[in-house]
Amino acid sequence: MASIAARTYLTAEEYIAAERKATLKSEYLSGEIVAMSGASDTHNLITMNTSTALYNQLADQGCRIYASDMRVGISAGVSYFYPDIAVTCDKPRFEDDVFDTLINPQVIIEVLSDSTAGYDRGEKFIRYRQLEPLQEYILISQDQVQVDHYLRQSKKWVLSEFSALEDVLPLVSIGAELSLHQIYRFVEFETDDSLQNTHTV
Repeated sequence: MASIAARTYLTAEEYIAAERKATLKSEYLSGEIVAMSGASDTHNLITMNTSTALYNQLADQGCRIYASDMRVGISAGVSYFYPDIAVTCDKPRFEDDVFDTLINPQVIIEVLSDSTAGYDRGEKFIRYRQLEPLQEYILISQDQVQVDHYLRQSKKWVLSEFSALEDVLPLVSIGAELSLHQIYRFVEFETDDSLQNTHTV
């Protein structure tokens, strides 16, 4: 989760050198450093639910599911991000021999917050689209049952929306699926009495 308030400017090389020594993560947009903030309980639940569901389906196929700490590099140093989840079912490729910057994710998933939703839908998505291997971009709301799925079709990105716990999201590029019931397991919504909560065992 990024905090778009704290910013400074570095070259890509300076950023990578500093990031590899840092105890706190930051993202990088063409010289601009965007500090990462902590994640909420709901954010962590959704990320763990989703990554676990994907791992259970894909690990035996050799797919890699990276949650939160794997940096993704775009266009040789123009941008670096820490998506909540990144998946590749191809052999992972990295920017250099430190193997901490993935460059070929097929699926990227971000869990939205009030402070980062515009960033994840806007500037970040614009830059993610520069990743040629990327085929699917998924945005998960933590305030309500809502998942937006963008699928690359030639030069277009086609949006599908899911808003019921019974819905199942197909991940066509990696041969998997995610039910919203899995994504929102144990999540309780306090702002909408009609939703009550999705706490299940």
